[in-house]
Amino acid sequence: MGTRKRLLAIINPISGTHSKVNIPETIKATLDDSIFDIQIKFTEYAGHATILTKEAVAEKTDYVLSVGGDGTCNEIAKALIHSDTALGIIPIGSGNGLARHLGIPIDVVRALKIVNENRTVALDYCKANDKVFFCTCGVGFDAWVSMKFAEDKHRGGLTYLRKAVTEYMKYKTETYRLESKDGSVKEKAFLIACGNASQYGNNAYIAPRANMQDGKLDVTIIRPFTPFDIGPLAVQLFTKLIDRNSNIKTFETESISIIREKPGIMHIDGEPIMMDARIDVSCIPGGLKALVPEENNKKSLIEPIQSVFWDVVDTIKTELNI
Repeated sequence: MGTRKRLLAIINPISGTHSKVNIPETIKATLDDSIFDIQIKFTEYAGHATILTKEAVAEKTDYVLSVGGDGTCNEIAKALIHSDTALGIIPIGSGNGLARHLGIPIDVVRALKIVNENRTVALDYCKANDKVFFCTCGVGFDAWVSMKFAEDKHRGGLTYLRKAVTEYMKYKTETYRLESKDGSVKEKAFLIACGNASQYGNNAYIAPRANMQDGKLDVTIIRPFTPFDIGPLAVQLFTKLIDRNSNIKTFETESISIIREKPGIMHIDGEPIMMDARIDVSCIPGGLKALVPEENNKKSLIEPIQSVFWDVVDTIKTELNI
């Protein structure tokens, strides 16, 4: 038997709404210890996951598992770019956008079985000024809601939905200048999203055609709309059809600059941060190694229904903390 691969699982104890008490035991029981030499650590403060990951890379650890949400995943993955250490994702957050995009189940045991498959690919990552992201970044309404969500002591998809509904009536749209290789345009926008992956999380597809291996950003501009447009827009968001809405503009680019009137909030993988008036966003091809499921090219007609069923089950479990 060959040398076992070194694996560090980093657990964020405050991600999502699940209890994390039993997760170490589940990790040890599910991962194949003939393949992996397993170590488990809990984060203790914001940014701790990045420090633990840098230490793991320096020690030539083969895999680091992000056991948390998209924010935890960002903290870990940004310390892994251009290294020989690969990212694994065990999604237990509120949205889990990156995991969902990659087809990783929103269930700890099923996600750990993906790690046992030991299939690694190279994925793109992106930068907004000096901030690294892997899933999406954006300015406008989504950034504003991410800030309000971060301020709430309650987590979970229902809290996020409540924030979106209450903030919609108060939100004032802005005018932005967009500069890319195709020229410069001004847009009055409800939000501007740059997607490396296809969704925010919870299967809300803001960039349904995004591909993490094409070296490009998928930019989505949602122009101001009336309350009567919310229903159709929401349906399209959750059915991968938002790019067909006449009020929405989408395009691909390797890089783009977003210029607004003044500095303000933007979100990086769902986490709100203050950013300058000018935001330069770019895609860096193939800079992150990650564990992903085996691709299934023979999808049955029933598979989409099964996927929706399991997503509903997982969401209910999360909201009820079971």
